[in-house]
Amino acid sequence: MSIHYPARERLANLPTPLQPLHKITERFSRPYGGPNIWVKRDDLTESAMSGNKLRKLEFIIAEAKAQGCNTLITCGGEQSNHCRATALAAARTGLKSHLILRQNAGGATSDTPDGNLLVDYLAGAKVSLYPLKEYVNQLPQLFGEWASYYLKRGDRALCIPTGGSDGLGIWGYILGAEELLADCRDNGFEPDRLICASGSGGTQAGLTLGCQMLGAQTRVTGYAVCDSEDYFVSKIRDDIRLWAEAYSQVFPFDAEQIHVSDKYIGPGYGVAGEEIFQTISLVAQLEGILLDPVYTGKAFYGLLKDIEQGLYADCRHVVFVHTGGHFGVFPQRTGFSAAWGQQ
Repeated sequence: MSIHYPARERLANLPTPLQPLHKITERFSRPYGGPNIWVKRDDLTESAMSGNKLRKLEFIIAEAKAQGCNTLITCGGEQSNHCRATALAAARTGLKSHLILRQNAGGATSDTPDGNLLVDYLAGAKVSLYPLKEYVNQLPQLFGEWASYYLKRGDRALCIPTGGSDGLGIWGYILGAEELLADCRDNGFEPDRLICASGSGGTQAGLTLGCQMLGAQTRVTGYAVCDSEDYFVSKIRDDIRLWAEAYSQVFPFDAEQIHVSDKYIGPGYGVAGEEIFQTISLVAQLEGILLDPVYTGKAFYGLLKDIEQGLYADCRHVVFVHTGGHFGVFPQRTGFSAAWGQQ
């Protein structure tokens, strides 16, 4: 079917490359009769704004401008990739940004910001850090208070949910699915599976909906990095319902095709075990690709373990969507101390 997209602010360098992972396939998939592994390099959407969030922000910023907004307010963890991308995208398009951030579980923030948080400040974002309990219990009120604050000063703010994951942001990965499927056709195959990390659900929602709208038989699987399988199934279903209502879409989405694995979250969101750091190191050494310990490292580790257990034995081609996050490596640098030289 022909898809009619809403207005877009062009920010990302598209299309991103689709690359085969020959060494990873030979070492971690072929011995188990598994598929060829490819990676869609959405970590290359842009240099500093890199990652999956930029695809969503193209539609979000266009909507902000259409509504006459000059400020973007959004939220996330202290090392949020989405908030970093929002701050930089706002700076590039002449908008202000305000980030409502959740402090790390311990509640302490270093006097010297690192990783994504450092980039937030460099981009000129206003940053408001809140303790975990206050953030979780009062997030809607915090959005309301800051939107009112700007309105009183003659500004108008667009409030963007966690990860830009809602009925608007979903367009980014409907378009992403269309691009990815075209890449695969150009390489002579239709993917059996698309794999991504799921942290707010928006990328998986867009990929799943996009594949259905385009008539692909490809199954999308999200590896959860927080929350349960049931949570993500419900969240993705709700995002797609909001998309359909907001844009008067009558596409008959099949919610039975929402597939989530919550087996590899580990100790919790943003907390990685030794196996994740070793996986990141191995992928860097074998393929020259940098994953991160919050999202892509966990999802890629889960993919390799599930291939080892035979869960992808019926697949010929699997595409891993690299959603970015490389700035998240640096605040967790000590986790890699045992990974040096691992081959």
